[in-house]
Amino acid sequence: MAGTLTGLRVAILAARGVEQVELVQPRQAVTDAGATAELLSVEPGTIQATNHDIEPADEFDVDRVVSEVSIDDYDALILPGGTVNPDTLRLDSAAVAFVRDFVQAGKPVGAICHGPWTLVEADVVRGRTLTSWPSLRTDIRNAGGNAVDHEVVTDGNLVSSRKPDDLPAFCRAIVAHFADAKRAHAAP
Repeated sequence: MAGTLTGLRVAILAARGVEQVELVQPRQAVTDAGATAELLSVEPGTIQATNHDIEPADEFDVDRVVSEVSIDDYDALILPGGTVNPDTLRLDSAAVAFVRDFVQAGKPVGAICHGPWTLVEADVVRGRTLTSWPSLRTDIRNAGGNAVDHEVVTDGNLVSSRKPDDLPAFCRAIVAHFADAKRAHAAP
C-alpha cells in the first residue's frame, strides 16, 4: 500500500467531539499510503477529540478552515464520527456545502460511524446504500438512502462503515477506493 496514494491530497473534515480513533487511524492509513492529509474544521485553532463520545482525548491542530477552501484543493474526503462532531458540522453551511459539492463532483468520500450525518444534511444519500452507527440509519432512510448493517459499504464514490471496531476494514477500503479514483483520474 505504501505509495499508492502518492500525490493525493485528502481532506479530513471534523469539529470538536470527533471520535479520536476515527480521526487518527484513517489519517494514518492514507498518509502511510503516501497521501497528504489536512484537517479541516469550522474554525481555526484546535479541536478537542473524544473517546467514546464523552471522555476528553487529545487536541488536534486545524490545518485550514472549511469556509476558506475549495473542493478543487483535495482529491478525497474523510468524515470521521463522534456524535458531537457531525452535529456541529451539519449546522455549518460552509461544511455542508463542501461535503455536498465534493460528493456531487464524484470525488471519493469515506464516512464512518456518525460521519454519514453530514452526508444526510448535505442531501447526498438519496438512492445510495450506506452503513453507519445504528442510530443514524433512520436518518439515512428518511433522507432517501438505503441503510444496511455491514462492516464496510461502497456505493459509487461513497465508502461507509459502522463503528470503531470496523476501522481496519474501513481504512483498507478507503485506501483502495482512493487509489482507484486516482488511477481513474490519471487514465487518458
